[in-house]
Amino acid sequence: MSNARTGPRAHRGTAGGGQRGPGIFERIAAFSFRHKWRALALWAAVLIGVQALSMVVGNDYRNDFSLPGTESHQAQQTMEEKGAAQAGDSIQIVVRDEDGLRTAAHEKRVAAMLKKVAAQDSVTAVVSPYDDKSAVSRDGTTGYATVTLDGLAEEVPKEERVELIDTAQEFEGDGLRVELGGDAIRNAEEGEGGAAEGVGMLGALIILVFLFGSVVAAGLPVITALFAVGSTMGLIVMASHFVTLADFTPPLMMLVGLGVGIDYALLIFSRYRTELLVEAAGDGSLAGGGADEGKDRASRKAADRAGRPGQERAARVALDAAGRTVFFAGCTVIIALLGMYALGLGSLQGVALAMALTVLVTMIASLTLLPALLSAFGGRIRRNVLKRARRQAARGRKEEGTAWRRWGGGVQRHPWAALLVAVVALGALAAPALNMRLGFADAGNDAESTTSRQAYDLLADGFGPGFNGPLIVVADGSDADGEEKGEPVKGAAGTLRTTLEDTTGIAAVSPAIPTKDPSVALLIAYPASAPQAEATSDLVSSLRDDILPRVEQETGTQFLVGGATAAAEDFSMKVQDRIPVFVAIVVGLSALLLMAVFRSVLIPLKAALLNLLSIGASLGAVTLVFQEGWFGVQEGPVEAFIPVMIFAIVFGLSMDYEVFLLSRIHEEWESTKDPSHAVREGLAHTGKVITAAAAIMIVVFAAFILSPERMLQQFGLGLAVAILLDAVLIRCLIVPAVMQLLGRRAWWLPAPLAKLLPRVEIERHEQRGPESDAGAPEAPGQGDYADADLRR
Repeated sequence: MSNARTGPRAHRGTAGGGQRGPGIFERIAAFSFRHKWRALALWAAVLIGVQALSMVVGNDYRNDFSLPGTESHQAQQTMEEKGAAQAGDSIQIVVRDEDGLRTAAHEKRVAAMLKKVAAQDSVTAVVSPYDDKSAVSRDGTTGYATVTLDGLAEEVPKEERVELIDTAQEFEGDGLRVELGGDAIRNAEEGEGGAAEGVGMLGALIILVFLFGSVVAAGLPVITALFAVGSTMGLIVMASHFVTLADFTPPLMMLVGLGVGIDYALLIFSRYRTELLVEAAGDGSLAGGGADEGKDRASRKAADRAGRPGQERAARVALDAAGRTVFFAGCTVIIALLGMYALGLGSLQGVALAMALTVLVTMIASLTLLPALLSAFGGRIRRNVLKRARRQAARGRKEEGTAWRRWGGGVQRHPWAALLVAVVALGALAAPALNMRLGFADAGNDAESTTSRQAYDLLADGFGPGFNGPLIVVADGSDADGEEKGEPVKGAAGTLRTTLEDTTGIAAVSPAIPTKDPSVALLIAYPASAPQAEATSDLVSSLRDDILPRVEQETGTQFLVGGATAAAEDFSMKVQDRIPVFVAIVVGLSALLLMAVFRSVLIPLKAALLNLLSIGASLGAVTLVFQEGWFGVQEGPVEAFIPVMIFAIVFGLSMDYEVFLLSRIHEEWESTKDPSHAVREGLAHTGKVITAAAAIMIVVFAAFILSPERMLQQFGLGLAVAILLDAVLIRCLIVPAVMQLLGRRAWWLPAPLAKLLPRVEIERHEQRGPESDAGAPEAPGQGDYADADLRR
């Protein structure tokens, strides 16, 4: 039976036989371990400081999905420049009475309500349903007042929007219902969240306790993640005053930060526990017990002091080995997230920056805070590790990774079967993503208990489904020649209205609405279909490509289709157009990094293709559930920015496992030059840790499916499915099968390319420093005991 650790241990020196000095990760570990209270105090000061400052300055989150150069953005700019009332956001106050609204009592009540609403600081104009006949449904039971705000929805303070809701709903009663709709109202009703994050952390803690058998050991990765996420959250709150950050940034940061933070800390902590066993096997404490078995406090302290040097060496080796893996894996995540800058999509760039900063701070915490925590709780952790190892050794379970080694051997015996089954399964799940329809959730996707959803449903029932997503068509005759300024647009607007009324898919068209500039007017067209319906998207395309160009030729006037529905369509199309460039940048940079790390051409290519396959499968699952309505979920489009953000996050996180697994395979390959043996041993040493890390991330991500927000539900499902498929099908089936089929060719790198690429070592062979036992022979049995206490 081969000792899997003998090979790597033999490479402690340099090629020439000399000792290499400690690397940067080992030096960081040594400093944090020896100065634990200083490191802990520094992190505590950072966390408390940034949180205190963030509470003082407050946040300035704002959604900016405008895309300069698009038609909807041009229409919005024209309305703002020409003084159109519709340039500012508006809300609707919907009133309903089954017995009819046209009674003196209701008119008096509604008038009093609107007078009080008009007195609010953020309100510039109010139009009563009794002043506009078209604002009351044909059956007379439903009406709406239009309230124009003094700016965009996100510019109006939340407390003022909440006050609007409370003010209007004070007048409910005597059969009169009052509900409010509009983006400003939807944003004001959004909850602060926290439940999904709490469920995710609790699930992760349970898995860690089951894995390590100790609450203290299980708590260290969670504490590390919380310090990192908490510090980053404070930084992002302050950064929101200088960078455009969407209001959904904090929950996304929490989702990614918790998953990545626990994941990175787990990888390092697992290696630390392995090294504790190696140290214990070398000094005889693993086999003999001795003072470690003492039950009184003095004997435990004596054992802790005796084991202190071994704990520090274990921490240094763990950071030197697993710390490198975490560093390079974190770099791939950051590269993938920053790749979203190539999209040039407004506030998504801020979201990408925020999440990249989250990963960076999380990575730093894993490399600096975790060693300090290991030092503070090292004695207790060591006693627990040795106790579990002795118990398992007494039961005859000494060989580490037996089950995973056996599994890898089975896959290697039937590589084509394993590869085909996994690829077909992933391909079948990815197929629905080809028909994915992008868009944005609206009030129709809100919880039924919210006033925005109630208003949405009342308007749809009273005026038709398209009333909630009107199209604003701007008629701009300012460049027209030959007639007096202002005259061309009147005739053009009349022609336009006639054309729109005859257009299939449009239920109603308003009269021309003038602006302060007589050469510009606008019309409001109400589709016959709901805002999220595919028919509405087709209508926008038809107006822009076929119908309006003919009217422009006839009238010499420019027509622009704008409004929220058209803007969502523009955003979705822009995402689809720029995705190929985004994917090429992310995949290309990540492949170059992997090529430099593993000195191979085929391994980066394989990693990129497999990651694309798993991402496609996760997007297929999102499409089936949220677009097709599986499991009773309300049908609708997938949020327009979901695919790019899931791609960036999943591609980076998948590289975590790729780097972790392949670095161990590469370590074995460098030692034995036996490709089959390297794959089996790499899987045996990392299978348990990868599975545990994946289980934790799945629990954290899946918890967000419990969120009331549809966007977070889609993120949670997409990320959870992607990690599940990556850990089960890709790491357990496809990677061993492909590596077996490639054999020695997996590590092929053309000589000219090898000269160009920098040499990057990700698995520094456990050099222990001048004061260590680096030159001593390996302790008997340490290969058998390493990781023996991890559950299979």
